[in-house]
Parts: sequence; C-alpha cells; structure tokens
Amino acid sequence: MASKNGSSRKGDRTDGRTGGGRVTPKGGPVKTHKVTTSVHAAEASTRYTPPAPRHDTITPRWVPVAMIGGFAVGFLVIFFHYLDMVLPGALSNWWLLVGLGCILGGIISATQYR
Repeated sequence: MASKNGSSRKGDRTDGRTGGGRVTPKGGPVKTHKVTTSVHAAEASTRYTPPAPRHDTITPRWVPVAMIGGFAVGFLVIFFHYLDMVLPGALSNWWLLVGLGCILGGIISATQYR
C-alpha cells in the first residue's frame, strides 16, 4: 500500500474512501442566465400617456435685474471697503459680509432665471 517514501498511492486511503481529487469542477459553479419568455414578460400598454407638462414661462424682468444688481452692489461694497472710501466705518468687517451677502443674493436669483 505505501510506497518506499511513505506516501500512499491514489485510491489507497486509510479512511475507507476510494479515489480522490476534485468533486466539483474547477472554477466554481457555472452561472446560467435566465431568459424570460413571452409568457413571463410584461405586455406593452395600449393606453396613451401624455408627456409631462413643461413649465416654459417667461422669466420675470426682476430676476436678471436682481442678479446683476446683486453682483454689482456686492462687488462695489467690497471694493470700496478695501479702498477705505465712501463707506462709513469702513474698517469694520461687517461691510465684507454685506458685500458677500449681496453677491449671494445675486447667485440665488440666478437660479430662478429660465
């Protein structure tokens, strides 16, 4: 049963089993793709479905005016703050917040432009 070097031959096992090797094919289980037949497939609807309504309205006149005005006023407030001109108490950082707030208002009104 055992050879000269102590190893057993294939098929000669001490636990009572005969044979050896793989039980399952190499590479794991094979996945198959299920194809649905016409019995299981959903049928096409014969009802008319209208397209979703589009809201193509004209942009109100105040939207681009507020957008450009917010950008311009915000830029001018920040510009005059750094020049230390015209603005009362220009050394205060509140003017920067006012300028940035005006620019933010311009950006928010830009989202309403169609």
